[in-house]
Amino acid sequence: MPELLLELLSEEIPARMQARAAEDLQRLVTDALKKAGLDFDGARAYVTPRRLALVVEGLPEKQPDTKEERKGPKVGAPEQALQGFLRSAGLESVEQCEIREIKGAEHYFVVTEKKGGPVAALLAELLGPIVWSFPWPKSMRWSEGRASYVRPLHRVLFVFDGKPVEGQLEGDGQVIAYGNETVGHRFLSPNSIAVESFADYRDKLRAAHVILGRDQRRFMISEQANALTKAEGLSVKEAQALLDEVAGLVEWPEVLLGGIDEDFMDLPPEVLSISMSHHQKYFSTLDADGRLANRFLVVANMPVPEGSAIRDNIIAGNERVLRARLADARFFWDQDRKRSLASRAPALAEIVFHAKLGSLDQKVDRVQALAGEIAKHIPGADLDRVRSAARLAKADLTTGMVGEFPELQGVMGRYYALADGEHAEVAEAIAEHYSPLGPNDDCPSAPVSVAVALADKIDTLVGFWAIDEKPTGSKDPFALRRAALGVIRLIVENRLRLPLTAVLLEAVRSFASEGPPAAVVSSLLDFCADRMKVALKDQGVRHDLISAVFSLSKKQQTDVDGLPGNVDLIRVLNRVTALEQFLGSDDGKNLLIAYRRASNIVRIEQEKDEREYGDFPDPDRLVAPEEIELNDALSGAWRAAEPKIESNEFAAAMQDFATLRSPVDRFFENVRVNADDRGLRENRLRLLHLLQWTMNNVADFSHIEG
Repeated sequence: MPELLLELLSEEIPARMQARAAEDLQRLVTDALKKAGLDFDGARAYVTPRRLALVVEGLPEKQPDTKEERKGPKVGAPEQALQGFLRSAGLESVEQCEIREIKGAEHYFVVTEKKGGPVAALLAELLGPIVWSFPWPKSMRWSEGRASYVRPLHRVLFVFDGKPVEGQLEGDGQVIAYGNETVGHRFLSPNSIAVESFADYRDKLRAAHVILGRDQRRFMISEQANALTKAEGLSVKEAQALLDEVAGLVEWPEVLLGGIDEDFMDLPPEVLSISMSHHQKYFSTLDADGRLANRFLVVANMPVPEGSAIRDNIIAGNERVLRARLADARFFWDQDRKRSLASRAPALAEIVFHAKLGSLDQKVDRVQALAGEIAKHIPGADLDRVRSAARLAKADLTTGMVGEFPELQGVMGRYYALADGEHAEVAEAIAEHYSPLGPNDDCPSAPVSVAVALADKIDTLVGFWAIDEKPTGSKDPFALRRAALGVIRLIVENRLRLPLTAVLLEAVRSFASEGPPAAVVSSLLDFCADRMKVALKDQGVRHDLISAVFSLSKKQQTDVDGLPGNVDLIRVLNRVTALEQFLGSDDGKNLLIAYRRASNIVRIEQEKDEREYGDFPDPDRLVAPEEIELNDALSGAWRAAEPKIESNEFAAAMQDFATLRSPVDRFFENVRVNADDRGLRENRLRLLHLLQWTMNNVADFSHIEG
């Protein structure tokens, strides 16, 4: 069956956009084919720095025939309605319609059959809208045209069934004819290449020094790098993100090994690595002891024969560029150490954190005070060191090194603090207070580091919540979701018994003029609950159980101003674990069903009576043996479970609730809740409400699904 081959040749596509662009091209084209009723066997997308390519296999030569039916007015409908229907269907008389009976009434129907046209003609029409509305994160216009693309578009290779599709890509001043020709490597093979199929295209590109597959280019870089370093007794420092990026910068990768001047090897290894990877796209190497070696790897975009002059020139040129970059780093390193880190802290008053939240110096004041409060709940956290680390945590932002290499913030603060004679715990806290930055980032565990990291993230969350700058949809310009996940990981992974509500309230009070405290704290707790669901999803923890336990913690009011009860994330997790085990048993499943039945009955009757049945049942009005038994069972279960809940023995408390299953079953089997006697009915509704109340002391069961 015919094959479709498409290539969009342009100027260099930014490496960070390439993988997503290939996925989007495949999705958009295949969706358009499916919408047109065209089946195919498979599709594959490819991307290089200069081209997006797609092959779709197993397409038919012509579109399938289609049959469309349109329902019209009833037989006997007004003439005006009938004529309007005929005009819309392109018919001249009612005799061209069919009459069908639907639900006892006769209607006019029009049946239109359309023969399928050649697929090549359809392809010529569908490409334009896809290209000119392609979802690039950023795009540009060029020449005299107004249509936009990520970079200037030069050629469109569009081949179907071995022949070029007739037509051209038109878009608001841009016109590019379809063809069956492409070009190879920009410098090594710039001449046109005619192709007939994907296999022909792939092979001719390789002969023209273009490796089409992104994964293949990654593999080539990795293999060559490992071979070069192994021969020198070294290894490549792992850098998957850099490998992905460099694979998007070259069409024919050739890895070369260069050297670093020994004069620079006493710089902090992070400075060397950042200088090489972030600015020059070089790979660092490690010696047998895991220390940074004085060699680096650079990936050229052309074949370079071993021992050739051009190879030596490329290596020498890159060594010269790196030498200049490291000379700058050496200058900043020497200059920064002439002043203490503490002497730099006042300069933070000149840096705006946010227009509505003040300067970085004001943020440091808040973080220092909050970190001191948090430290009280972290075993082993020295208060003086916590306060010192919080005061110095942002000071390196005023240094020349961090100004030149922003990626080193925190890291350089650690080096400068140690050089100033600060305690090692203080220095480590400065380096780690930004962590964890993502799910794969290590989480600090040292007490001082944890206190400062928590304070920094909580201050950020509370501040932006107080000025109503919350994440919306996919937009999160201040990385607040990441900050919340960081707070959760710091608490959970270090098993901290932190009263989160109280800590959030303390942070809110530092923004004295911003927002009502109860509303800010409650909203932030809901946000943290949502983030916790995300964080624990990979561990198989059910999101509805987290909601049920979080909701209970918030409902336990402790403040006359409506502040939620204190949320202890470790306590929440313990309850969730016990609740999950309980609901996995037959007793738990049946009791959940009974809870829902009781809740529905009480809700319906309260709405009907326009009143609540929240009081405890009157023991003197309990008549049936089953309701007496249930009342006694509820009281007994709560008396047994309450001390266990207070001491965090949630699994044992759940076993006490499991004893309710039989009394509840017997109650619903033998007792009529809506009795004719008004007093009896009211008392039984109160008994069902007591069942709800008792179970809701463990979790808010109304949030549990399934």
